[in-house]
Amino acid sequence: MNKLCVVGLDEVGRGCIVGPVVAAAVVLDSDQPITGLTDSKKLSDKKRRQLAQVIRAKARFWAIGRCEASEIDRINIHQASLLAMKRAFSGLGCVPDFARVDGRFYPDLPCPGETIIQGDSSVAEISAASILAKVSRDDEMLILEQLYPDYGFAQHKGYPTRLHLQCLQQNGVTALHRKSFGPVKKIVTSHC
Repeated sequence: MNKLCVVGLDEVGRGCIVGPVVAAAVVLDSDQPITGLTDSKKLSDKKRRQLAQVIRAKARFWAIGRCEASEIDRINIHQASLLAMKRAFSGLGCVPDFARVDGRFYPDLPCPGETIIQGDSSVAEISAASILAKVSRDDEMLILEQLYPDYGFAQHKGYPTRLHLQCLQQNGVTALHRKSFGPVKKIVTSHC
């Protein structure tokens, strides 16, 4: 009898004001359990990166999906988050039997599933997706740090911290900022 193929999905970056929202889809291998999986926000950067390597090596399938800042501005962050999860699902290379999605809302997927509030803390597949999505987005912020050294992306990872808002005031809005988000919109409007 074949094992049920279950995928976990989660996204990161909803509250950021720059860059994409990034989602991951992960199908774990029950014959290769991974210890230490939990919500990515509860792990140190070092531990997340260690677990991400293990997940990539041991998972049956995994994929990353994203929605760019320009898409977020066009369709809104909620719809962009669901679209990023759908894109991650589509990149798996398999069609799972069932999906477990972190949060309240179920993306448009070609399989049945369920939503689980705080699933990233309680469901291994969702925890693994949370970790891969977070590491992928953080890596992108490190690249943006090199491209835009005056914005502190390596420190705040795109969230609207005091440092980030000060950098925006001093240096202006980049092409990668989400112009529909309040703090960015305010600066764009004041510079018109």
